[in-house]
Amino acid sequence: MRRVVAPPGFRGYKPYGNRSERKEHVDLLYEEYEAIKLADYDLMNHQEASQLMGVSRATFARVYESARRKIARALVETREIRSLFGNAAMDESWRICGECNARFNIPKTIDTLRCPLCKSDNTHPIKEQA
Repeated sequence: MRRVVAPPGFRGYKPYGNRSERKEHVDLLYEEYEAIKLADYDLMNHQEASQLMGVSRATFARVYESARRKIARALVETREIRSLFGNAAMDESWRICGECNARFNIPKTIDTLRCPLCKSDNTHPIKEQA
């Protein structure tokens, strides 16, 4: 399992303005998203990022390379990107709302599991998603 601090804030991206036939989408796993975020957005080196994710540096490099190739393929071939759970372990108690699909975590100082956006009690821990 690869530790993920937070799930992606999106379920997918679609090319805009593409008029060609529909192509099969590219699946970006949560751990691949996390690797891109840590290395390219947070500017961590591979050793620091691998420690944060709880994997070896070599494993981090493989996950990062896989993510880069998938994103490049989606951009060059104008394919949709979809985020999938993959082989990830959420770093904190992340939940998903059954009403509005918001993804959020509950700070330890809060004792309610209510969705902060729509106030629904219909929330569940984030698990592998189909």
